[in-house]
Amino acid sequence: MIEVEHLTKSYGQARAVNDISFKVEKGEILGFLGPNGAGKTTTMRILTGYLPATGGTARIAGFDVFEQSMEVRKRIGYLPETPPLYPEMTVESYLTFVARIKGVAAQNIAGRVEESMKLTNLNDRRKELIKRLSRGYKQRVGIAQAIVHNPDVVILDEPTVGLDPNQIKEVRNLIKGLSGEHTIILSTHILPEVEMTCDRVVIINKGKIAAIDTTENLTSQLKGGERVQIQVRGNADALRSKLESIEGLIRIDLEPQEGTDLIQGSIESEEGKDLRAQIASGIVHGGLDLLEIRAVGLSLEDIFMQLTTEEKAA
Repeated sequence: MIEVEHLTKSYGQARAVNDISFKVEKGEILGFLGPNGAGKTTTMRILTGYLPATGGTARIAGFDVFEQSMEVRKRIGYLPETPPLYPEMTVESYLTFVARIKGVAAQNIAGRVEESMKLTNLNDRRKELIKRLSRGYKQRVGIAQAIVHNPDVVILDEPTVGLDPNQIKEVRNLIKGLSGEHTIILSTHILPEVEMTCDRVVIINKGKIAAIDTTENLTSQLKGGERVQIQVRGNADALRSKLESIEGLIRIDLEPQEGTDLIQGSIESEEGKDLRAQIASGIVHGGLDLLEIRAVGLSLEDIFMQLTTEEKAA
């Protein structure tokens, strides 16, 4: 559905997007991640026809983004970082206006406006002026305008900005509900949302792709060893001494909890070595109270930090 090959965008000598390539299959939700200034928004603006590229190609639904821009725009719904709203219009009149300029057939406009308001829970605000809406509701209107023409591809740049936890959950469910029939690119800084919503992720840094895969595959590829989380009551120096005597541990991070005798710890062992039994035995026989021990995997945040930090240091 989306094919990007060797895409570049330069501003003078600086390359905001540097030779990136990726594909998104029909019905897939792709998380598009990166630090500020990494090139995410620039890439999305190129895909939507908002910006020209310096080099490379991009195709959406079989149409070339640069040579067949109008055909591409018919098939894309786009929510930029700042929703393109007209504050003096009501929600319903604005969505009707957007449906018209996006080429929805006259006999279908009312139905599409109704459907987009239903999906974004805006029915009870249909007659309200957009300028009087809260930031969260304005964001919903921005999402509604992106889907009002029932596009093949939906590109969402930070769709949950300004939303409270309940609204974020609603938007997450909305995005998941759009998958299958719609192909979605989702850019966000809320990494747990990506883990719960997206089929695959692209991590971009300094204009280049640092990784592209499922979070599960990235975890197995990037983890340096087995990780264990512990909580212990006792002396931190005594705990460290006991842990350092266990063969196979490669990293020990201990964090005493201020004002208490509790210690939180993160321990990493060599890959393939499960040393939980030895860790637990060492703590208990050392006269310390073991309150918790559990194996932990890499989160998407861990993956993100590992990749972008390594890229920055390179």
